[in-house]
Amino acid sequence: KHALFVNRLDSVESVLPYEYTAFDFCSEKTMKRPSENLGQVLFGERIEPSPYKFEFKKPVVCQKVCTRTYDTNNPSDKAKLDFLKKGMLLNYQHHWIVDNMPVTWCYDVEDGQKFCNPGFPIGCYVTEAGRPKDACVVNSNFNEKDAFYIFNHVDITIYYHIVEHEQLGARLVAAKIEPKSPCTGGPKFLKNKHTGVFNIPYTYSINFEDKNIRWASRWDYILESMPHTNIQWFRNMTQLFVLLLYIYVLMSLVLQEDAQEEFGWKLVHGDVFRPPRKGMLLSVFLGSGTQIFIMTFVTLFFACLGFLSPANRGALMTCAVVLWVLLGTPAGYVAARLYKSFGGEKWKTNVLLTAFLCPGVVFADFFVMNLILWGEGSSAAMPFGTLVAILALWFCISVPLTFIGAYFGFKKAGIEHPVRTNQIPRQIPEQSFYTKPFPGIVMGGILPFGCIFIQLFFILNSIWSHQMYYMFGFLFLVFIILVITCSEATILLCYFHLCAEDYHWQWRSFLTSGFTAVYFLVYAIHYFFSKLQITGLASTILYFGYTMIMALIFFLFTGTIGFFACFWFVTKIYSVVKVD
Repeated sequence: KHALFVNRLDSVESVLPYEYTAFDFCSEKTMKRPSENLGQVLFGERIEPSPYKFEFKKPVVCQKVCTRTYDTNNPSDKAKLDFLKKGMLLNYQHHWIVDNMPVTWCYDVEDGQKFCNPGFPIGCYVTEAGRPKDACVVNSNFNEKDAFYIFNHVDITIYYHIVEHEQLGARLVAAKIEPKSPCTGGPKFLKNKHTGVFNIPYTYSINFEDKNIRWASRWDYILESMPHTNIQWFRNMTQLFVLLLYIYVLMSLVLQEDAQEEFGWKLVHGDVFRPPRKGMLLSVFLGSGTQIFIMTFVTLFFACLGFLSPANRGALMTCAVVLWVLLGTPAGYVAARLYKSFGGEKWKTNVLLTAFLCPGVVFADFFVMNLILWGEGSSAAMPFGTLVAILALWFCISVPLTFIGAYFGFKKAGIEHPVRTNQIPRQIPEQSFYTKPFPGIVMGGILPFGCIFIQLFFILNSIWSHQMYYMFGFLFLVFIILVITCSEATILLCYFHLCAEDYHWQWRSFLTSGFTAVYFLVYAIHYFFSKLQITGLASTILYFGYTMIMALIFFLFTGTIGFFACFWFVTKIYSVVKVD
């Protein structure tokens, strides 16, 4: 017999996923639980066998699985029943798997189209006013007020394709489910204020259909029905950002005429490579940013090749974590080399901060979030053993590699600048509004954010609305455009500042493109209040806690792009053009 596997249950109204067994459903005790990779554990996936079994081409009708009995006078039973009701009230969704394919629930939506959801609800609730919530709207018989309707029966349809000239004979190409309440008779409901004994019999039916779908295309029916709402809004916003781009270029042409015939930047040649303030912190940020940049590039490249598709569960996160651990060497090297070029001598402090500052902030935030998940009993809480394994990867692999990179960075000669630095700093003249630091930094982040906000919507949907993300080709293209836009915007503003005889470009170039992360944070806050229905203090704290981690990573990533683009530009213009 073949078994369906069950994954953790989640909800768009709560950030807290729970294991299948947390809701006291029928469970399988004899089969061994499949092993999970690091990415699956980090994402809170908890796959385990279920008692729902089938034999190929042998239909089953109203097969009984088990019966759960609850006595509200028993505190333990009452707690289980209350937790089940809470799950239905928050619209928690099952996620079942067969042959590594998600079992989908397909239903009619507007314009006569069908939407296939890779999950189906536990049940639904009808309010005291008689208003059906969530899945209760699909059945007009769900009309009992202040009652929970339990989907304790499922009709499963297995679609297969006969393969000629192969020993396998047939391949599974799709699996769909229709939740019901119950198999026969009237709907099974539980009054909100029910007292006494309550029985829930769980049953299932299985049917088989031959369907001419190629093995390579068996995910298409899920991906084609993924929601692409607000595309028209996105198009209008894109046009707005194109308009802003034209205005941006126009401003550059107008300001260029006032740039003292381009002589302003030549006057500061003796100060342009003067070490910045807080050079230690800047070098550490740039080292960590380099680590994140290479990790992102390689991960997206592999995803474009199809190695990290949704079919390979947890592969994307596993790849990213392993790459980050192995890329400690370039982080240490870049931080050490730049710190040495800034004239720094505290190499021990530099390498320790590179190895522990940014990763430590991320881990501390993650650990606090994990404590909340532990307290809520969520399946997303990382087991203690996995937490120790993450720390071992960090301390035993990433940190030594960072030290090795820093060793070679400090050992190598400092970066040679094309012009000498004067001993006495040049006085910076009074700046106009557009060339002051803060307005320039704020303007610099607008265009890069305009390149990513469309993909950002789908990424946030994937993380928080539990939808599959599969547009890695588009994402890689957006990644390239983001790198180019961050570089061009930062170089343009850097040139304006140099023409205005302001030579403090190092921190400004980092913060100009890094300010894109602030727009990302604002958008994430807007997404929380406009797109999600998350309730509860714990879920809200978790959302913003994880969002802060993403914003910090994005800040280091974009800031590093801006700095190195500006560094290349400044080095180029002062080495190619002879300065009197």
